[in-house]
Amino acid sequence: MKTSEIRELTAGEIIERVETEKANLLKAKLNHAVSPAENSTVIKNMRRDIARMLTILREKQTTTINK
Repeated sequence: MKTSEIRELTAGEIIERVETEKANLLKAKLNHAVSPAENSTVIKNMRRDIARMLTILREKQTTTINK
């Protein structure tokens, strides 16, 4: 997910996405442990997407507090 797409979402939508992505990441890790995936960069990209969403969520929360 691109940064510009994440910035368009509301804080509530970002929180929902983070929760679903964390669940998907857990499933991907478990599947990878059982039978290694051909493309292991998928897990790395999922982690980065979650981190990106959390960063933008934090930015939104601090800007609303400072206003």
